[in-house]
Amino acid sequence: MNHKLTVIAHIHAKAGQEAKVQEALLNLIAPTRAEAGCINYDLHVSDNDPTQFVFYENWMSESHLEAHANSAHLRAFRKVADEILDGPIEITKWRIL
Repeated sequence: MNHKLTVIAHIHAKAGQEAKVQEALLNLIAPTRAEAGCINYDLHVSDNDPTQFVFYENWMSESHLEAHANSAHLRAFRKVADEILDGPIEITKWRIL
């Protein structure tokens, strides 16, 4: 069985907070890519709606993703998220067949 995990995280900025959200998300990339088990961690923004962001992530295992969720940089992001995001981050998990 393949234990690698793909995560797609949809992030919605509050109107007028797009630049702050983009900066905060960009600041997550380098420390996350340095984490054990991170295969890729890629940020995208919608061509049609600048309030819409997506992370496309691949992890070696669920336990690596759990460690990421508990990382200092993600904890710091969660402290400011309510101020700049329009609702919770929508996370879906996928496995390649």
